[in-house]
Amino acid sequence: MSSQFDHQLAQHCAPALAGIKAANLFSCFKKDFPAFESLLKQYQTAFAETDIRFCVLCECSKRYLLLVYRESALQKQLSLPLVQQILQDVGYPSGSFLQLLEHLQKRFSESDAFPHEIGLFLGYPPEDVLAFQFHKGKNFSLCGYWKVYGDPHQAQQLFRRFDRCRDAVCRRINQGFSIAQIFGAA
Repeated sequence: MSSQFDHQLAQHCAPALAGIKAANLFSCFKKDFPAFESLLKQYQTAFAETDIRFCVLCECSKRYLLLVYRESALQKQLSLPLVQQILQDVGYPSGSFLQLLEHLQKRFSESDAFPHEIGLFLGYPPEDVLAFQFHKGKNFSLCGYWKVYGDPHQAQQLFRRFDRCRDAVCRRINQGFSIAQIFGAA
């Protein structure tokens, strides 16, 4: 396992690793992790007995885009009726959880544009995902982990919780703990 990768995971994915968010994205440069595929297999193996999963959504010549998620939380998020409706409206199958992830990967590979429905996989409120699309990313009430169109006070509290989580996990990493030790995979 890699301490540099642990630092990046702590910085970008702590809320998902801790289970207070369904998923986080981590864009990592290939030059920083030349043995990425081997490293990813190590993490997948180390976390196999937990609810934490790692899925490469796409890659280009310079980077990998990694989805780090809690399987149970993401399945729950994706089973919400409004989420299912939004996904079906943009062409997702009404299939299994894994079929939805595969379709998301396909959406990344088929287009140069970032699929807006990624917010649903990241646990954003579906109402904010719809409003972002409707308003074309403008007229939001708060911009933090996502653009908020609903209650900014409630979202700000959640964003602070994510920040505290990230800071706590980063402190533990800086004290010499690994992600696997912190989240019970070691």
